[in-house]
Amino acid sequence: MPETPARRSFWAVARQPRMIGLLVLFLAAAAVCARLGVWQLDRAQQRADLAAQQQAVEAEAEGPEGIGVLLPPQTTFPGELVGRQAWVEGEYEPADQLLVAGRALDGEEGYLVLTPLRVTDDGTGGASWADLSGAPVLPVVRGWVPTPDAGAALEVPDGVVRLTGYLQASEAAGEAELPAGQTDSIATGALVNDWGGPIYSGYLVLISSDPPQTPAAEGGPGLLPRPTIEGGTGLNLQNVFYALQWWVFGGFAVLLWLRLVRDEVAGGRRRGRGEDAGIAGLPASTPSE
Repeated sequence: MPETPARRSFWAVARQPRMIGLLVLFLAAAAVCARLGVWQLDRAQQRADLAAQQQAVEAEAEGPEGIGVLLPPQTTFPGELVGRQAWVEGEYEPADQLLVAGRALDGEEGYLVLTPLRVTDDGTGGASWADLSGAPVLPVVRGWVPTPDAGAALEVPDGVVRLTGYLQASEAAGEAELPAGQTDSIATGALVNDWGGPIYSGYLVLISSDPPQTPAAEGGPGLLPRPTIEGGTGLNLQNVFYALQWWVFGGFAVLLWLRLVRDEVAGGRRRGRGEDAGIAGLPASTPSE
């Protein structure tokens, strides 16, 4: 009686020199695909950074515009205005000044100095608030301080000031319980309850002031960089999709090797069943008539 060949396990087939050679080949292909995917992801970040730089250059080239021309009070803040330069004139109301807690500058956590400015000129000659209840108030981030007892940093210039700064959209209302005179968000919807209205739907991040405020070198607030939309520059989606495609191709290479091993194991089992049937006196397959 012929001896029935032993049925090989998955690992027995996988350890064959031919399968090991194929595995090395497929893993090399998968590694190439993975590297190409990382390259595409790097390209996506580079293109996003270039887009952000171009946006900043264009914003600087346009120069400051009256805030009322760009963003009339009580109107929705368009996303494309983030980082746009604007100018405004008005008088600070230091009695209602706030410190925004939990804000970092150059890796150090501290506070933003947030001061209401009662606007006297926003570039429209008062037309932007002609149908409202009065002159609007604009939240102004005058800079950053490391501690709440900032001394000279909290002092504001007297009288009418002309400010130039970057526009930024209002934030969501915070919920943290903080000492009096502090907040954890710059939310114009909440500020209007304390400062009165009408109010703008965004705020100004100060670049310069005339007359000037106390400079950072003399204990004044440190000026902030140009704001950007959080995640707005993002990764270039086309390159991200290319990266995903390369990684999928690499995964297919490994899956193809697994499929080859499984098929050979299954083929051996079918041959073994056929030989077992022959030994028992039964036909391995039904002959065609």
